[in-house]
Amino acid sequence: MRREVTWWLFAALCLSAWGIARAGRAGRHPPQTTATRRHRRAPGDDDGNKKCSYTFLVPQQKITGPICASATGPAPDKERVTRMDVSDLREVLHRQRREIETLQLAAAVDGNLVSEMKLLRKESRNMNSRVTQLYMQLLHEIIRKRDNSLELAMLENRVLNATAEMTRLASRYRQLEARFGLLAGVVNNQSALIAALEDRCLQAYGGGGGGGAGRHEMPVVPPLVQVVPESLPGNSGRFTNEIQRVHNRALPRGSRMDAAPTLSPAGVPPPTLSTEGPFRDCYQVRQAGHKASGMYLLKTEGSDRLIQVWCEHGLDNGGWTVFQRRKDGAVNFFRNWDNYKKGFGNIDSEYWLGLDNIYNLTKQGDYRLLIELEDWVGKKVYAEYSSFRLESESEGFRVRLGTYQGNAGDSLSSNNGKPFTTLDRDRDAFSGNCAHFHKGGWWYNACGQTNLNGVWYSGGVYRSKFQDGVFWADYGGGFYSMKAVRMMIRPID
Repeated sequence: MRREVTWWLFAALCLSAWGIARAGRAGRHPPQTTATRRHRRAPGDDDGNKKCSYTFLVPQQKITGPICASATGPAPDKERVTRMDVSDLREVLHRQRREIETLQLAAAVDGNLVSEMKLLRKESRNMNSRVTQLYMQLLHEIIRKRDNSLELAMLENRVLNATAEMTRLASRYRQLEARFGLLAGVVNNQSALIAALEDRCLQAYGGGGGGGAGRHEMPVVPPLVQVVPESLPGNSGRFTNEIQRVHNRALPRGSRMDAAPTLSPAGVPPPTLSTEGPFRDCYQVRQAGHKASGMYLLKTEGSDRLIQVWCEHGLDNGGWTVFQRRKDGAVNFFRNWDNYKKGFGNIDSEYWLGLDNIYNLTKQGDYRLLIELEDWVGKKVYAEYSSFRLESESEGFRVRLGTYQGNAGDSLSSNNGKPFTTLDRDRDAFSGNCAHFHKGGWWYNACGQTNLNGVWYSGGVYRSKFQDGVFWADYGGGFYSMKAVRMMIRPID
């Protein structure tokens, strides 16, 4: 295709050059008349070498007859194209062809450059798009890193706050531990002093001087529990006379070990799990739709006092009012009559609801008693009595029990009908004070087969001069202290 175009250009240049040359000669030599042509051909006679010559008269009009040609041939025509002209023209064409080829080469190079520029522009656009994408990714990563830094700073602040709180609690724990050590030392000293006083009393009764008239009789010691099961529930091999307490137990802020669990000094009940109420008992709490065990406010019939108690709703369809609980030895139950009358301890730990409150609860209707016992291997047993009530304070809060059923054994029926005895209010059937020997307050007989308000010993089997542990004679015997005890009442269905 390129060669055809080249030849067409060459032919056009040839025709153009021929037309230009002819026009130039025509301008230099104007057209001649017939006379002039005749005059120019006449001098042919002067040529001696010519043998004959002919002169033709060419009219202006169109020749229709024969024409005689001269023997000498036609005169030279200056308008004829010579070989020089053709050579020049070929040279010009050759030069133009080289220029065209140069232009074509330059155009091809320029086309390649244009294609390369287009490719470069396309690559540049792709590169700009990629750079923009990478920039957005980098910006997103920077934002994410900043958010992570903020979260890390927040977590560090929380860790610092938690560390400071732990440090404060550790300091508080060390202070409480130091106070507990001091109190434990005081208790040990008092125990040693009591033992020394007992020895002196025994010496005073058994010594005496000067004969039989001056000799006092030895004090009577309550008989040991005769019922001892063949196999004890558990034996850790640890014997101790100390009251064991959980050292790492955290008491609620503002709670007092010796305070009554009913009302605060200002007359406002302490916080409970429920703000509703007050109710007459935990069975009414259950009927009101409360299914969670916890602390609730009660107000018995005929009384204007609010009572804070623990309601157990996870046992036997719920509705049980817990009035006594032992679990870790955190509360000392060796107390006087006034304490047992008003109540003491912590509702969410160990406590005694108070004889007055128990009396006011049981006089509202017919109630039954459930005693839950747990030994040191995790086994739980129970003793249930079909009825339970207390008589008034004038009768010494005498206990009245119904028939027994359960799997712990009947160790409380021997105390049925007995008044309550404390260290300063002796109303038991024994010649001495059972509360003194058993280190607690209870409906003692002489002195009885159970002592659920006694000393909480750790490990089960304990060693003591008297049977003063938290024992249930028909389950473990008198020298096996239970790990946990709960006494609760509910209206008879």
